[in-house]
Amino acid sequence: MPSSALTAAHPLKDVAASDSALRRFLHGLPGVDAVGLEGRAASLGTRSIKTTAKAYAIDLAISMVDLTTLEGADTPGKVRALGAKAVKPDPTDRTTPATAAVCVYPDMVAVAKEAVAGSGVKVASVATAFPAGRAALDVKLADVRDAVAAGADEIDMVIDRGAFLAGRYLKVYDEITAVKEACGTSARLKVIFETGELSTYDNIRRASWLGMLAGADFIKTSTGKVAVNATPANTLLMLEAVRDFRAETGIQVGVKPAGGIRTSKDAIKFLVLVNETAGADWLDNHWFRFGASSLLNDLLMQRQKLATGRYSGPDYVTVD
Repeated sequence: MPSSALTAAHPLKDVAASDSALRRFLHGLPGVDAVGLEGRAASLGTRSIKTTAKAYAIDLAISMVDLTTLEGADTPGKVRALGAKAVKPDPTDRTTPATAAVCVYPDMVAVAKEAVAGSGVKVASVATAFPAGRAALDVKLADVRDAVAAGADEIDMVIDRGAFLAGRYLKVYDEITAVKEACGTSARLKVIFETGELSTYDNIRRASWLGMLAGADFIKTSTGKVAVNATPANTLLMLEAVRDFRAETGIQVGVKPAGGIRTSKDAIKFLVLVNETAGADWLDNHWFRFGASSLLNDLLMQRQKLATGRYSGPDYVTVD
């Protein structure tokens, strides 16, 4: 499995030698053709999926969900219930795959870890002053270390969008590398850009390369806490970035669209984007995730419809 860190000898390692070098590299990336990007995303979204392929796609999508609760009112009981649902999304059908992970705040990691013990479901934790990212670096790193010490398998960090938009790319790079180091060898790092706040596709491309250069294991669109979250176009752009990064470095990086993906139809469109853009190597929950908890219920209902020919009643799935 490819490492997420560039070796000291790799030519791209030098692009972060100084703020000016990093800026020169990021602004030297090809500009994004917005019309072409949106047109391709829309075109791929019209692909029809046959029944057998649809059943496979629904199971694959279920296995890629990061089942998430990130509310101030979260309780241990709610987290345990979410963990149970992640392990057995449909208790009436043992052939239903488990979800990829449960994602919680750092103080709930230990509870989530206990709830999914022995299942293979990962525990992810948001950190670094999620969702705003407005905190000193030592506070952010303490947040990460607490989550990792409690057993988090994955850390979802937010970048300092203010620094990025001000062109302080090396500050963002250094924060990502520091968080990556705090993750140690036990936790994978997802880097959240909050694409809805980056304003332009060019910025999303630059943020994608910046995150990957700094050692991200995943690049993630959004926190789910702003008005504009994952879209087919911004996800397509990030898939192009991970594809091109692997071609350049040999390092594979995952992608996680988050927020706004609510139906099986939506999820299948994103899987088509993955297959047609990055390729089949990314059609696995080690490399692609959905940050969309409400999506799971629709996937379960569509799965049951394919199996029985009818939709279940409203009590078929639990309300998260």
